[in-house]
Amino acid sequence: MNLSIKPLVVTLLLVGATQAIAASSVDLAVKGLITPSSCTPTLSNGGAVDYGKISAKDLNADRKTFLPRQTLQLTVTCDAATLMAMEGKDNRAGSDYENDQMAYGLGLINGTEKLGGMTLGLRNPVADGVAARTIISHDSGNTWAPDYMFMDDTLLSVADASTVAPMPVQMFNVDLQITPFIAPTNQLTLTNEAAIDGSVTLTVKYL
Repeated sequence: MNLSIKPLVVTLLLVGATQAIAASSVDLAVKGLITPSSCTPTLSNGGAVDYGKISAKDLNADRKTFLPRQTLQLTVTCDAATLMAMEGKDNRAGSDYENDQMAYGLGLINGTEKLGGMTLGLRNPVADGVAARTIISHDSGNTWAPDYMFMDDTLLSVADASTVAPMPVQMFNVDLQITPFIAPTNQLTLTNEAAIDGSVTLTVKYL
């Protein structure tokens, strides 16, 4: 019985050795650029928007309820004129009521219920003291298009009035408009206090 097993084992080992020889190496390429300039983003009011307590009775039962729009000042300051963009990352991913890339979530209540969402719009952009316009990219900066909505996982940069490409900037100022909405209350369990818990991280990306 042992004599019939040993040839089979040898055959399997030979096959494995042949496959290892066929793919014995692979190349790793690590690339990038180190920029001498750095940029720092800041938000007025410490980046906080507080709506206080809202009565559930003041919310719509069968449609979204939009909360009053709030505006913060977003400023990006660089050491020197720099090609840069901003990226928004939803820290409450998966909680947007409409599952829309244009909106960020407001968190979950009761474990699974999506409380609502919020959109971020950019108005009155100024680059180094001159009126400019905002542009966005959905493909990591390969292509750009004019837009004022700051979407989740999308790059946003600044351009002049005649081009649709990022331009170097040392100081960028823009009004960040926050527009939250609450989901229809007939889809929410609001027997206890529910926290509005939107959170977005804005990160500078160097181009």
